[in-house]
Amino acid sequence: MTSQDKRRPRRRALRRPAGPENTSARPQEPRTGLQTDDNGRPRRPQAPDTGAVRLQKILAEAGLGSRRTLEGWISEGRVRVNGQLAKLGDRVLPSDRISVDGEAVKRRGPRQSRLRVLAYHKPEGEMVTRRDPGGRPTIFQRLPGIRDGRWITVGRLDLNTAGLLLVTNHGELANRLMHPSRQVEREYAVRIHGDIPDGALEALVQGVALEDGQARFEEIVESGGSGANRWFHVLLLEGRNREVRRLWEAVGCEVSRLKRVRFGNVILGARPLPGQWRELTGEELDALLAIAGLPPARHPRRGTTARVPGRRR
Repeated sequence: MTSQDKRRPRRRALRRPAGPENTSARPQEPRTGLQTDDNGRPRRPQAPDTGAVRLQKILAEAGLGSRRTLEGWISEGRVRVNGQLAKLGDRVLPSDRISVDGEAVKRRGPRQSRLRVLAYHKPEGEMVTRRDPGGRPTIFQRLPGIRDGRWITVGRLDLNTAGLLLVTNHGELANRLMHPSRQVEREYAVRIHGDIPDGALEALVQGVALEDGQARFEEIVESGGSGANRWFHVLLLEGRNREVRRLWEAVGCEVSRLKRVRFGNVILGARPLPGQWRELTGEELDALLAIAGLPPARHPRRGTTARVPGRRR
């Protein structure tokens, strides 16, 4: 690990000028009157003032995945409510019966099982997927066992990107941290090989057109290097696919190494080592929940659990 990876630079080289805050609210889905199921039979209306909650929120709290993943399941027809095919936008009551792929979902509140968040140090060459058809190693082979639900990654890192990856058993927390409206900071250490064209750094903080829209770095900090290799720390407020690499490539630069060193308030630091994990401290967890707009967690008493990084239990 280089010295650039172990510390965050203090000098700020380039920073995007501050603009008006994004105050746009998430658009509300249109409400309709009478709804029918696949057989044309009327479905009962679902009013929000009766305690009904969005279906994907309940599934996320049950530990089945992030809201984005679960919305895909609903669209694919894998979810039913009271025996009827669910639709995106459906709300459910505590008395409703939910099933996924024909199996009943055990409902629970988001705090009934202990909220856990792991900081995993992903090495290069590992896949962020549960199973790889090519037989390549995945991060889930390194994570500890879990009693309720399953581990959900907060975003992804591609095969050749290393560094900090947050993993949780709380679908709502994962969804909020990944949602663009939260603008959670993601910091990366980037090694650039070769010459950097004139004006490239300015363009990267002002904005570059990518195939999926305009993108930019909030900050770029030069942090050492010599010869043909120069290190930078860059800051993003979103998590599009391969965004850091695509931004540098768009201005004619070659990324020879990429590592995420911070997500929100969580810093990678010297531990855990590549391929290992650690539980967030109570202070880290509460700060992360605050970023997501969720209340503080109840922390276990000291000495009640033993955590060995990188070892299943």
